[in-house]
Amino acid sequence: MSEVAETQDPAALVAEVEALGARLARVREAVGRVIFGQDLVVERVLITLLSGGHVLLVGVPGLGKTKLVDTLGTVLGLDPRRVQFTPDLMPADILGSEVLEEDAHGKRAFRFIKGPIFCQLLMADEINRASPRTQSALLQAMQEHRVAIGGEIHALPTPFHVLATQNPIEQEGTYPLPEAQLDRFLLEIEVGYPDEAAERAMLLATTGAKEARPVQAMTGAELIAAQALIRRIPVGEQVLDAILKLVRGARPETTTLDSVRQHLAWGPGPRAAQALMLATRARALLDGRLSPSIDDVLALAEPVLRHRMALTFAARADGIHLREVIDALKESVA
Repeated sequence: MSEVAETQDPAALVAEVEALGARLARVREAVGRVIFGQDLVVERVLITLLSGGHVLLVGVPGLGKTKLVDTLGTVLGLDPRRVQFTPDLMPADILGSEVLEEDAHGKRAFRFIKGPIFCQLLMADEINRASPRTQSALLQAMQEHRVAIGGEIHALPTPFHVLATQNPIEQEGTYPLPEAQLDRFLLEIEVGYPDEAAERAMLLATTGAKEARPVQAMTGAELIAAQALIRRIPVGEQVLDAILKLVRGARPETTTLDSVRQHLAWGPGPRAAQALMLATRARALLDGRLSPSIDDVLALAEPVLRHRMALTFAARADGIHLREVIDALKESVA
């Protein structure tokens, strides 16, 4: 085992993990009453939040991405805000701005008015519709959980998470997210269509006289404690080796796979390995296990790596997809 397991009482850790697992089961049940047919998406979003990260949701309109964020805000007891990103959105519309005020004695002073980013769960809806200048306003907040306005540092509430959405179909009038910002998202999650049974249940539940409402099953303080517990879960040497092999194997400079050297322009940095270390622990906990396995690494490889690598122009011209490269990487680790 790695060093994370050496300085803690195993019995106490097991008790904490079991208690948190029971609480998370209630969270998933509460979300499941409102969100239908998106079990894998819900699981991966919860993995992201337990890991203390941010998530990018990619899917066509009408699949419940906005409703998922609203539901999670209620179920987890967090303060949610929503910003609809548009081409004319400015950084101050997100971060806030200083206004000049005059008191009753004629004295003037600047007062900072907080923007919607000062929340615990920020939904950045269609984030790629805003200009790079506005997109970059989130960079410091996502990495440091604080913003700098007028030379002053303003701390954001804790916990703080960004759940951004993108529409993969309509690209006219959009600005691709820069690689530096994509790397700040712990996972990129594809939101697909629900199966027939789930869509049937959704129709019956959402078009009647009464619609199910989410109920709180956790608090922000409990989520912070869960994030701290995730970092104490032991990780076996085999899992650690698998993470390193996967991430380093995805870099053209260090890979042993011909497909990676031929098809990738650049690969993931160390932040991908950090994301996998945290996400595999969170997935194990959600599954009721004390420590992650190589299966967890393989299951999370695609959402962790997909937005942190890029195909060469020649590979795109040949019809190669990132999923094919990632599948080859997973086979080399399995």
